[in-house]
Amino acid sequence: MKTEPPDKEEMNQKEEKVSKKEGEDTSKKEEANKLPPRPYVTHIPEKLHMSQHFSSLMLSYDPLATVLELTCLSVLSLISWVYEIQVQGSMSLLEVAMGMCVLSVLRRVYNNYLEAVYCTFPLHRTQPIKQHMLKGERDLVGRDKEQLAAIVVQDRLTFISQFCLDLFVYFSLPGFYPAHSTNTSSVTRRVLQLVLNHYVMSFGMYWTHRALHKNVWLWRNIHSIHHWAKHPLSRTTYQDHWFDNFGNAIVGHIFAQILVPLDAQMFWVSRVLRVCESLEKHSGVSGYFNLVHSVQRWLPYAQMPHHHDWHHEGHKGCNYTFSSLGGLWDCVFGTRKSGRAKEGVQTLWDNLEQGRFSFDTKYFDGMYTCFIPLCALSGIVVNSFVS
Repeated sequence: MKTEPPDKEEMNQKEEKVSKKEGEDTSKKEEANKLPPRPYVTHIPEKLHMSQHFSSLMLSYDPLATVLELTCLSVLSLISWVYEIQVQGSMSLLEVAMGMCVLSVLRRVYNNYLEAVYCTFPLHRTQPIKQHMLKGERDLVGRDKEQLAAIVVQDRLTFISQFCLDLFVYFSLPGFYPAHSTNTSSVTRRVLQLVLNHYVMSFGMYWTHRALHKNVWLWRNIHSIHHWAKHPLSRTTYQDHWFDNFGNAIVGHIFAQILVPLDAQMFWVSRVLRVCESLEKHSGVSGYFNLVHSVQRWLPYAQMPHHHDWHHEGHKGCNYTFSSLGGLWDCVFGTRKSGRAKEGVQTLWDNLEQGRFSFDTKYFDGMYTCFIPLCALSGIVVNSFVS
């Protein structure tokens, strides 16, 4: 039985389809090896040197936020330089402005460093990529385009509110930004005071964070925005509702400086450590690349990024690992979880969930009782400030 030779037009159509498919595959491979857009990352580029993972736009992926920040910091620096403004008992306003500029640059440079580490060294990631469980048009941490658009707005509001808060505190709380003086205290004492300051800061932020999870209204309207990131990268560190960042600044930094005041040098050291610690905690990598967390590993129940990454994997049920620094308060109040503790990055107490010194604090998980520790801390601060 003779078979009809294939139609020439049909053969051409098949060849066109094969050619088109090969072209699409090639373009997809080329696209996969390009640097992803900063705000919307759907893949991790391959075969790139670590230095090539750094963003070409170090300031921000939101041009309006970049212009806003540059304008505010430039105007503040110029005014404080021309008029030599200085509140009695405080450092000069120019130094405050310069400090803001340095921290702004630090956030961007260190963020790029940590994301370069994440892309370049997959073995140090706290979660395998396959466990991100992304569907549809979502970014690498699991957020859709509508959520990203909302975050852009919150980022702008965060900068405005933080900038205004810093200026308000400078003029209304003389001495909060400590003036330079000859400090006769030993280095050991100053370091211990810094550690104590951070534990006080962590205490306030622990109970604030826990209340944001336990109070239904606060969770639904404020803190859930931050938890849109199921697998955080360092860029997601400050991507919260603006009031989330605002409250943490008050209950954390401000309360700690009032109760355990630091001298001018240690004040800025504290700010630098806090910025790096926050970025590392959300970096998605856990190991010696985390410079600040590596330094604090000797602290009791110290936490590495894998602890906080585990916190983000859950939904509202991730009611554990609330501490911002150290990790001691999670141990004391019974909310510690080890997370994905890999060999080589485990801390001394990683295998202990809480320990013998934990207290049952479930009473404070109520809709309103979660605010009791914060009210008590606020009372202590007011009493200290007044006296």
